[in-house]
Amino acid sequence: MKVIAPSILSADFSRLGDEIKAVESAGADWIHADIMDGHFVPNITFGPMIVESVRRVTSLPIDVHLMIENPNDYIPAFAKVGASLISVQAEASIHLNRSVQLIRECSARPGVVLNPSTPVQTLEWIIDHVDYVLIMSVNPGFGGQAFIKNSLDKVRALRQLIQQKNLKTLIEIDGGVNEETITDIAAAGVDVFVAGSAIFGSRDYQTTINAFRQKIGA
Repeated sequence: MKVIAPSILSADFSRLGDEIKAVESAGADWIHADIMDGHFVPNITFGPMIVESVRRVTSLPIDVHLMIENPNDYIPAFAKVGASLISVQAEASIHLNRSVQLIRECSARPGVVLNPSTPVQTLEWIIDHVDYVLIMSVNPGFGGQAFIKNSLDKVRALRQLIQQKNLKTLIEIDGGVNEETITDIAAAGVDVFVAGSAIFGSRDYQTTINAFRQKIGA
């Protein structure tokens, strides 16, 4: 399964509903929402109210990435307004197992996120309990950054760990995904491709998403 997940961080928020409908019509599989608190990362985006608005205009799965401190305080709120998948940063959750369990108890699919400098080994004792792992291939906090190339080695190491444990865990990647990078990213073993500016900054969303699918063989 290969999933294209446009990140609304790069959408035009003055017409967000239309933007979401447009990427859905263009063939998007998930809608990705980056939640930033100005503490864990040096930026502030939005909260549950926007996710609730997104849910009103689409039936696609909403993939919520919590780049925030104290994520357990907010997981229930995001699940309540319609988040289908919720991922927490390994670096921000002191009790990671508790966070993952809480996400599942709230009827969402749990994921864990690794920053570029966080090793795959961090996941050794939690990966059996998550549905997906999100590899950050840029430093989180801002859109439009260049892809960090050694993220591909990290994806390969993660794929090896998943295979060793005979798991079905999905690998997601976010940061610098575009037509120039997506072929190598797919070859490394990624299942879910988050793209913000590469999609929302393009002239034709369907043409861009179709080009992505052609390059990843999906």
